[in-house]
This record gives sequence, structure tokens and C-alpha cells, in this order.
Amino acid sequence: MKKNNTTGLVVRFDSVGGASGDLILSSLCALGINPSELSKKLGSLHAGNFKLQVKTNTDHGFAGKQLTVKIGHSHHHHHRHLEDILSMIKKSKLSPWVKDLSTKVFYRLAVAEAKVHSTTPNKIHFHEVGALDSIVDIVGSCAALEMLGVDSVIAGPLPLGHGTVECAHGILPLPAPAVVELLKNHPVVQIDEPFETVTPTGAALLTTWKEILPSHSSGSQTILRTGLGYGHHKFNNRPNTLRATLLKSAGTDEAHHDECLVLECNLDDIIPEIIGSLTQKLMDHGALDVFTLPIQMKKQRPGTLLTVLCKVPDRDRMIEMIFTETTTFGIREHLVQRTILERRYTEVKTPYGKIRIKVGTWKGRDITFSPEHSDCVKCAEKHGVAVKTVYEKAIKAIGRK
Repeated sequence: MKKNNTTGLVVRFDSVGGASGDLILSSLCALGINPSELSKKLGSLHAGNFKLQVKTNTDHGFAGKQLTVKIGHSHHHHHRHLEDILSMIKKSKLSPWVKDLSTKVFYRLAVAEAKVHSTTPNKIHFHEVGALDSIVDIVGSCAALEMLGVDSVIAGPLPLGHGTVECAHGILPLPAPAVVELLKNHPVVQIDEPFETVTPTGAALLTTWKEILPSHSSGSQTILRTGLGYGHHKFNNRPNTLRATLLKSAGTDEAHHDECLVLECNLDDIIPEIIGSLTQKLMDHGALDVFTLPIQMKKQRPGTLLTVLCKVPDRDRMIEMIFTETTTFGIREHLVQRTILERRYTEVKTPYGKIRIKVGTWKGRDITFSPEHSDCVKCAEKHGVAVKTVYEKAIKAIGRK
């Protein structure tokens, strides 16, 4: 999901007290969002009567903003299905960007709830999250990002409390099951607070933003301003705050930056054919790249280093395949930043047929050209020539375009 114009603006969230919908929106208001202007935008949801009230709050010697969604007395509809909320968003006058981002947040939340309740997203009956204040928190937070002109989001580790919470489904352990599901692969810190510090709404917002609006953190950044948001619950040993920092990335190029996961393990007691079939299986199931290297292991045994590059959300699936398909007892993993050329496909004509060419662009210049191998193989087999011959003709044809 991209905006028409990129700004290089990044918001980083650092939490002391946790993350909830009102806490996230409070921190964004502390960055300078006008509540009245935001209310006007959200009015097109036609979800009911409400008012955004933002006041200054002080705790532990620091001042910040605390937001409250005031609901009109005539509003009683607190339970909605996913399709009800998505229809409300679709019919609103919000921008396509805000609609799309809000929809993705609600869908991620529905998927998590469906998994813990063993049902499907469309059958999920939102209770607390279906209430008007929660809808305002989610859609309002997405709209606030747009008002700030933000391109990407960074979310630091989240503090998790302990104990139980009472909700529409009864008594649940903390963190709530949906929160645990949503925060898979996100760093967390256990704290000694018997409260719900991270809510499903807060977890859904930050994890969706982090995936849909990945950070460009590989370069230098300038801090523009920062703001503290305050929650409504008092904790025993810490302030209930979330800090939002607005940063400006240094000059950006036309390459795309994203975050990936590297998984690797050493193999020394497995036949090569199994490694070959696993490589293909991993690629078929979403791996970005898979490769092997010969290594010397303990006791001078020759072995193979298997390396898999994948998206963070695909981690569990990749790890399960490696464990079930190989003999390894452990898998190392670490996050990496990638810089990727902008790319597009074009087509050239050769004496053996049409070949697709992948073109890589850097700072407005086409610098890399790669004939599609499957096209070269297909044409080579059809005409009874070497694949290399077709490849060379395709490269020559690029120069004539």
C-alpha cells in the first residue's frame, strides 16, 4: 500500500505502559493532531454520536496528552461483525489510504480472534472492539497517521502485564489470547504489573502498521518532535505512557527497504536429495530465497549450511518445514534489512520467441536486466537450441529496445 507522494516521515512508538487504541491515538495527538479536525474526518463513518476530548495529563513528572472518546447517550450498539465494520469504513468519506489501512487492521484483529476461538474471521462477533469508542480509536489512529504525513512506522518492545481480565467471553489470562496471537514475532518485555497493558486493539494497530508501513531505518534520521500519550489506568510502579517520535529519514533513493528474517542450520547427516526437495518446498511456500554452502563441522565432518530468507510473518511455517524435513536440532534466526531495486517487467522479441525481461532501476536509471529463465528454457526446447543461445539473444535484444 503506497501513497502517491512519499514524505520520508517515520513514527516510532516506545512504550512504558503498554499499547491500547486510546493510548496510541493519545500519543499521535501529542505530536500535534487537531482533535476537532480528526473528529470531522471520523464523522463520515456515521457510527454514532461521539466527541474526542483531549486534555493534558501529568504523571511521574512528565506531561502528555490523554484522549477520551465521549459517546452520546443514544448509542447502544456495541456488538458488530467484521463485515458491519468494514461496510461502515467503505461507505465513509475517508481517503482510500485510510480506508485500506483501517480495513487491514480490523481484518488482522478478526483473524487473530478467529484463531483463538476456532472459527472464521467473518463469524467473529466483535464485543469490546465493536463498540464505537474502539472503532474511533482504530480508524482515528490510521487517519492521524495520514494527517501527520507518515510513510512508515517503527514499534519498540511492548511491556506485558500479568493476571486475569474479565470480558464478554469470561475470565481470561493476561495477556489476552488474541494479544498473544497478534504479538507473535514482536519483541515483548514481562513486567510486574497485574493489569492488561496491551489490548487487542493496540496490538492489531502496531503489528499491522509495522508490516504494511515497514520502516526505512537503515539510513540516518532526524528527530522532528516527540509526544507522550497517557492511558486511563493507573499502574503500581510505572506511568501508563506511550511515546511517539516523529522522524525524518535522510535522503531516500528509489530503492525499497524492508525487513526480513534469516533462518539457518547446519546439516551433516542427511542425503543431498532431501535438501534439494526441501529447497523447492520452501520456495513454493513463500521463502524469498534458499541457498546452501559446504561447511566443515566438528570432528572434521563435511556438512551443509542451509540458509532461508523469508518474511517475518512466514517464520513459523518455514521453521516447521525445516524441522520436519531435516535432521537438525536447532535453527538460528536473525532479522536483516534489505535494499531492493525498483523493478518492472518488459518483453523482447528474439528469433526463438518472446522473452520477459526483469528490469532493475536505481535512482531513475535502468541498470540491471535479467531474462526470465523459464521463458528461455521454454523457447530453447521448442527450437532445439541451447538455453544459453536464447539467453544471449535476449540480452542483445534488450540493447536494441
